[in-house]
Amino acid sequence: MNLVFIPKILILFRALISPFLLWDALDGKTTIWFIIGFIAAFLSDIFDGIIARKLDVSNAQLRQADSWADVCLYSCIFISAWLVHSDILIAFRLPLLMVVFVQLIWWIVNLVKYGKPASYHTYSAKFWGITLFIAIVALFGFNYAGIYLWLSCIAGIIHSIEEIAMTLILPVWTHDVLSIFHALELRRDLKTIQG
Repeated sequence: MNLVFIPKILILFRALISPFLLWDALDGKTTIWFIIGFIAAFLSDIFDGIIARKLDVSNAQLRQADSWADVCLYSCIFISAWLVHSDILIAFRLPLLMVVFVQLIWWIVNLVKYGKPASYHTYSAKFWGITLFIAIVALFGFNYAGIYLWLSCIAGIIHSIEEIAMTLILPVWTHDVLSIFHALELRRDLKTIQG
């Protein structure tokens, strides 16, 4: 098998396993396979980018596919959480609604400016992903939210605000911009090139 297809396979795996996670939660409870499947999906998210960069096949199309696979995964996780732990989600409705609100603003700003979602893969996105992982394992594995869900919501809000600011800063759609500081540097470089 040609190694250049590994990142695509990992992204496809994450997109395809997502509905099976939801299927496991349809009866209002989950099995150990939910946690195993989620951990496998999370690992695929880590390694698709690492392998793509190592093989020098990371491009805009692949990074957008990666972002859409993440949307699919976390949408299925959220619906599963509602089916299994709606009481916890209701208790945490304020921070969760704040995350949803800033994410909607993120979508609107990107669609208005670029006509498509951003695909920055920032450090703050990686940190949010780690906090989401911990919160999801705590919720589905141990029926606990507490500090982990709070931390994940705070990380999600900070991440979304940073990426909204990056979209406002960057004149053209660009993928793999690691932080707002990288966005400012890239904007300066683009202005220098344009004269």
